[in-house]
Amino acid sequence: MLVTGGTGGLGGAVTAAFLRAGWRVVVPEREGAATEPAGAGPVRLTADLLDPAGAARAVELAAADPAAPLRAVVNLVGGYASGGLVHETPVEEFERMLRINLRPTYLVTQAALPHLVAAGGGAVVCVSARAAVAPFPGAAGYVTAKAAVLAFANSVAVEYRPRGVRCNTVLPSVIDTPANRAAQPDADHRRWVAPAEIATVIRFLASDESAPTSGASIPVYGRA
Repeated sequence: MLVTGGTGGLGGAVTAAFLRAGWRVVVPEREGAATEPAGAGPVRLTADLLDPAGAARAVELAAADPAAPLRAVVNLVGGYASGGLVHETPVEEFERMLRINLRPTYLVTQAALPHLVAAGGGAVVCVSARAAVAPFPGAAGYVTAKAAVLAFANSVAVEYRPRGVRCNTVLPSVIDTPANRAAQPDADHRRWVAPAEIATVIRFLASDESAPTSGASIPVYGRA
């Protein structure tokens, strides 16, 4: 399987969850990665997922083991930025949010779909955000980008369900990572969601246990 963004706060939890479940996990990194697993860890490679060639290279490695064909893709790569209201937001910043959240998801999924079909089916899991369905002021680019990820995932679900590939989306609230705590030290962290809780949901959606489910938007919010 392939996990993009597998080195981040959420990505580390997701990668660990799949490794514990016995999956072969490929994790692309932008720089400094090796292509061999360390012990029981993930297979790593250097690839720029904003580039079609980089996305294709990551997918090819994920599909390269005949004993473990590519059966799942988890799209975690993205980014967040907030600022002013729409009339105060430069179009360059708006477009940057679309680029870093939507483009890797599109390129990786596009490259992976033929392999998933050839393997007899599989799963794509995309990570959007609660903001896609419950916007808040000052982050129009981020909100729009995450809504676009959701719409894209729903399109994949409709197009590829007849070919045995399902696609579902997770919509987390604020994720409780060290980076988010540093950015919002005064927030009520009890209302945030732990990466391990999101990882459990993602693992389920990628597994055969969720085979009847496609086109779903799954909220994963804090418990407080």
